Amino acid sequence: MTSAPSANSFGAAADAYERGRPGYPDAAVDWLLPSGARLVADVGAGTGKFTRSLVGRAAEVVAVEPDRAMRERLTAVLPGVRTLAGSGESIPLPDGSADAVTFAQAWHWVDPVQGAREAARVLRPGGVLGLVWNVRDETRPWAARISAILAQPESRASVQSAPVVGAPFDPDAVEHERFPWVHEQDRAAFLDMVASRSYVIVLPPDERTTLLDRVRRVLDEDPETAGRATIPVGYTTYAHRSVRP
Repeated sequence: MTSAPSANSFGAAADAYERGRPGYPDAAVDWLLPSGARLVADVGAGTGKFTRSLVGRAAEVVAVEPDRAMRERLTAVLPGVRTLAGSGESIPLPDGSADAVTFAQAWHWVDPVQGAREAARVLRPGGVLGLVWNVRDETRPWAARISAILAQPESRASVQSAPVVGAPFDPDAVEHERFPWVHEQDRAAFLDMVASRSYVIVLPPDERTTLLDRVRRVLDEDPETAGRATIPVGYTTYAHRSVRP
């Protein structure tokens, strides 16, 4: 995976990532996975947010994650899952061993040419490369105000439409689906979600504190969120499925 500072920042906020990041809807997981999967590799697994949705849907789930702190947090949460050091460009599994390779909230950190080649190496013929992202719904006024504060730099176009995937996968054969849902989380967990964003983690401490204080003020002032014990955070999960030839 890319060596950009933001790509390697998550370990510094592993606990906030685990507390604040949402999971994924069952319908999206079921849509991505081939039936009867024996081994699924979840790459860029982080603290296992998507990995835990795979458990029970395949005979074996392997988590691959480059950051040691994130791997340690994942192992604490999912002690029964084999967790390996690796990346999208270097997956430590044998050729043709996996029925599916998934990247949840991770493919944008991967070189799409090298990553596709490596996923294809690990997949058996007919195996599935599954890419998935949660994207917040910004149509509510309070959510739009918070997104403006974050000024997040990621481009959502490829996430929502067609992420770049290199050979041997056929770009014209990629399947796409979306799954709207609502994640209810308490205020502390919502702030952890914000704090676990890569571009927030790498801010100087005083700037990070100022940003989080601005987010708190939005939650305190907006009539939709003020005084609520939990925050209804709307998401759309964008899923993309490619079959290895």
